[in-house]
Amino acid sequence: MGLFGGGVSFNAARDIPSLKGKVILVTGGNSGLGKQSILDLSKHEPTAVWLAARGLSRAQAAADDIIKAVPGANIIPLDLDLASFDSIKAAARRFTAESPRLDILMLNAGIMAVPAGLTASGYEIQFGVNHVGHALFFKLLTPLLLQTASTTPDVRVISLTSVGHTLAPTGGILFDSLKTTQENLTTFSRYGQSKLANALFARELARRYPQLKAVAIHPGGVSTNLANTLASTNFVMRGLGALASVLMTSVETGVKNQLWGATAPADKIESGAYYAPVGKKGGNALAHDDKLAAKLWEWTEKELEGQEL
Repeated sequence: MGLFGGGVSFNAARDIPSLKGKVILVTGGNSGLGKQSILDLSKHEPTAVWLAARGLSRAQAAADDIIKAVPGANIIPLDLDLASFDSIKAAARRFTAESPRLDILMLNAGIMAVPAGLTASGYEIQFGVNHVGHALFFKLLTPLLLQTASTTPDVRVISLTSVGHTLAPTGGILFDSLKTTQENLTTFSRYGQSKLANALFARELARRYPQLKAVAIHPGGVSTNLANTLASTNFVMRGLGALASVLMTSVETGVKNQLWGATAPADKIESGAYYAPVGKKGGNALAHDDKLAAKLWEWTEKELEGQEL
């Protein structure tokens, strides 16, 4: 079985239904899986797709590219820096002021294997961007998601995780040191911790908000900017990067799992589940740990107290 063996058959052009009337928001929409998601979704006539990226010019350039490929698509660029609470709140304020609904929230953005550091809001950088930033964005958009769900029984939150969650440190998440650079861990262990958080976030979100359908999506081994970042870190990683070019699948194929999670018939998807490509349940024991999921949610809620629109 290869990287994409088994699972369900999914073809974006054929299997994504009409999205007329729906509003979609994708973080990290300027490149890789995010941009490809928006391109494929836009072909099915949603009312609007908001393309969130760090820097409005970057978002606008990606939106322009997609509109060239899908003339008439309504792609709206949104400035969103997930490392900054101020930026996240500004983005949420703009979105909620301008959009009357939100049907699909795709928490796609992420960083991997970056040097030790802190976000502007003071968290270990990979955990801060990949989990905390997205958690705040979700929190601020929750009223609109619930409002939409009150009239449309299929509102989805897609959380991009990774098989890298298996690299998390013993115990999964080191809560006591999340506001440090955690340089006692390897960059891969810090990455794994953040990806485990993404999976647990979707699991607990599904429990707390049964009105919404939330899933954690592992896209598989995909050749994206994340892989390029990995390959640029050192000699060994450059070697792995060369190997990845052979072993990893294209973005056009890698995007299938998150598109499936966002658009497949609701009765085919279990809210809170972890899916590997395409539509296969997965995740290790920690990714299914309900007590750890609840602890993460409660820790996050406490950290985000007072952060409002």
